[in-house]
Amino acid sequence: MLNHIIIIGFGLFLLSGAYFGLKAGSRISLIMGIVSGAMVLIGDVLYRYNPRAGLLFLLIVSGLLVVVFLQRLLQTHKMMPAGMLMIVSILFFSFILYKFLKP
Repeated sequence: MLNHIIIIGFGLFLLSGAYFGLKAGSRISLIMGIVSGAMVLIGDVLYRYNPRAGLLFLLIVSGLLVVVFLQRLLQTHKMMPAGMLMIVSILFFSFILYKFLKP
């Protein structure tokens, strides 16, 4: 149950980033926040029916998010929002990797 709460929380966190992207006038942030948040929530549904496949899907999505936010941080050199999102994505990736590798 706690796993689902963490996954859904991360998905909602990404969706909230879409709102702040819209508020800042960034259409790309709006779209990417919706897409990435929806993918994480889809990963949670997949996890409910096939835990191994769901974790693998979430591992790929969160790994891609880490790469995207690292790229953005290196381009802008601004901790907000790219650095904060990268740190949260690394934490989520670590959590999912732990669950994936756990026997």
